[in-house]
Amino acid sequence: MVLSGVLPRAFTMSTGTLRQAGKVVCIGRNYADHITELNSARPKQPFYFLKPTSSILLPGEGPVIRPKGVELSYEVELALIIGKKLKDFPVEDEAGAIDAIDSYALGIDMTARNVQWEAKKKGLPWSINKGFDTFLPMSRVIPKSAIPDPHSIELHLSVDNEVRQNDSTNLFLFRIPQMLSAISQVMTLERGDIVLTGTPKGVGPVLPGQVMRAGIKVDGKEIEESKIEVAVEESTGAYVYSET
Repeated sequence: MVLSGVLPRAFTMSTGTLRQAGKVVCIGRNYADHITELNSARPKQPFYFLKPTSSILLPGEGPVIRPKGVELSYEVELALIIGKKLKDFPVEDEAGAIDAIDSYALGIDMTARNVQWEAKKKGLPWSINKGFDTFLPMSRVIPKSAIPDPHSIELHLSVDNEVRQNDSTNLFLFRIPQMLSAISQVMTLERGDIVLTGTPKGVGPVLPGQVMRAGIKVDGKEIEESKIEVAVEESTGAYVYSET
């Protein structure tokens, strides 16, 4: 169901408004090879979690900060910027799903991997391992017209110019209508909300002093607005990982 709350025609989503999102919903385990590399169970329906908007790191705002004692890992993902209020969205409505998207962005879902392993083992929430400040570097907003088919684009990420992730969204296990339907059955998606669509294989560690670069290609051509270049630095803050 598409509810009232369509973005006005004069509205243009800008990069600066990304942090004003009401929520960031992250689809997990949406590529088969990524499920295999982390030895996870394949979900029967879209599986998702939340990241706080305070984790968003906009272009030019500085480095990703690795908290002390954390094994930091990258996960590159296509981000959907929602343009319409959705509740109980019908899974069969693919055209409506694309229409509900205002624009796109690229995101890197940074993860405290050792904290996540502990959470999985003990059945604990994922908030800590996904929610640190700077744990969601994002690109500039990508106009909808630049991505005619979000199910057929190439995502790539490198660390110090070594390619680590490079795959197509045509490998999604759950397509966008399934994602929006599953989420909106539980929580209403509001205009400006961000949905991260899952990461392909190749996730791995990144260390202070290294630089991540990521982007999106459509028909082999790089989308300028999608480019991310961000360094990693060690935290000087109070947090130090210890077992829960």
